[in-house]
Amino acid sequence: MNRPNIIFIVADDLGFADLGCYGGRPAQFGPVSPVLDALAANGLKFLQGYANSPVCSPTRFALMTGRYQYRLRGAAEEPINSKSRGSATLGLPPQHPTLPSLLKESGWRTALIGKWHLGWPPHFGPLRSGYEEFFGPMSGGVDYFTHCDWTGSHDLWCGDGEHREEGYLTDLISRRAVDYIDRVAACPDPFFLSLHYTAPHWPWEARTDRSVAGEVKDNLFHLHGGNIETYRRMIHHMDEGIGWVMDALRRHGIDRRTLVVFTSDNGGERFSDNWPLVGGKMDLTEGGIRVPWIAHWPEVIAPGCVTGQQCMTMDWSATMLDAAGVTPHPAWPLDGVSLLPVLREPARSFRRVLHWRMNHRGQRALRDGDWKYLRVDGHDYLFDLAADERERANLAARQSARLADMREAWEAWNATMPPVPGDATISLGYGAKDMPQR
Repeated sequence: MNRPNIIFIVADDLGFADLGCYGGRPAQFGPVSPVLDALAANGLKFLQGYANSPVCSPTRFALMTGRYQYRLRGAAEEPINSKSRGSATLGLPPQHPTLPSLLKESGWRTALIGKWHLGWPPHFGPLRSGYEEFFGPMSGGVDYFTHCDWTGSHDLWCGDGEHREEGYLTDLISRRAVDYIDRVAACPDPFFLSLHYTAPHWPWEARTDRSVAGEVKDNLFHLHGGNIETYRRMIHHMDEGIGWVMDALRRHGIDRRTLVVFTSDNGGERFSDNWPLVGGKMDLTEGGIRVPWIAHWPEVIAPGCVTGQQCMTMDWSATMLDAAGVTPHPAWPLDGVSLLPVLREPARSFRRVLHWRMNHRGQRALRDGDWKYLRVDGHDYLFDLAADERERANLAARQSARLADMREAWEAWNATMPPVPGDATISLGYGAKDMPQR
């Protein structure tokens, strides 16, 4: 097998059922995600895929390192926000091996186009963690036209320097990605492109909302703005841009040997469609952590495949290294498990036990097969997800022995992780909602 090009596309706060291929309903203007729907139809769709966290930064730590984010101090902030500018603590340590740094050392060209959200210069940044090129915002969410964060600070970068450029941010990111492919497609070395959109993260602005773009959102919630139609248009704009990227791959004749993976960093927010799941961002209920996973790689993946294989973000980092034939650094062993056998034979599956913990409301969760153990606000829940994806029927009392076993398994796993630092903070978003009573 040739050394593949790899494009890792990450949406921001996208709900499980926002895409048509995951059951999403058409918008007033028509299908929301025709390009991604086509990638799923011609590739492999995961129905039981998860994010490493229900918030932005921790998932991105796991994506970059292929390890549980809890191993790094910066990931204890939920999430890192713009007030951490200048911090020498809250970020991805440059000395830690990363997916791009390992690929770069093995001959891949590397670029991040889009959101970083893993700490600020001078101590942290994409160019310090394995990327040769960077274009995008350093923080979590910025206005799509002014490119200012919620404090009013301008946040668009090119390399290590701030960059000013007119345009709708989603389109700027997409066009930069196309330009990058045009520049490196003919090179003898393969490339790794992280394409990390801010869409459909707040503020909720479509291309036609430029007239109100001067209003920099003054808080995380932005409760006075947005609507479902605008939200769906934001997804559609991202989908169009991914179409431009796929067109560029085909134009250069490299689409068949390029692994394209699409996901979201966590579950959706206010306007998202998570059906049939409950909860959303900030929650360890299914709506906060189960996300779309689509893999397209014509040389390896047969079209029209669907799998129930359970996985989470860091598994895909391990998968990409495996697909590239790159060995992880022995001093930083991966927690992620390669899914390459499933990509080659989607009918195959293996047991994958998944763990989460969350400062907010003392949440914890463990998924093992069909069963999920969940704790929120000191209350324990046990769900059979095969029969109850909406997590409505708490079986904790009826299955007390199973609950005790899973609680003990979570405690044993947690003992292998560093404790949550006492000074870790939470940037509050949307808490666990509509939980069933004990």
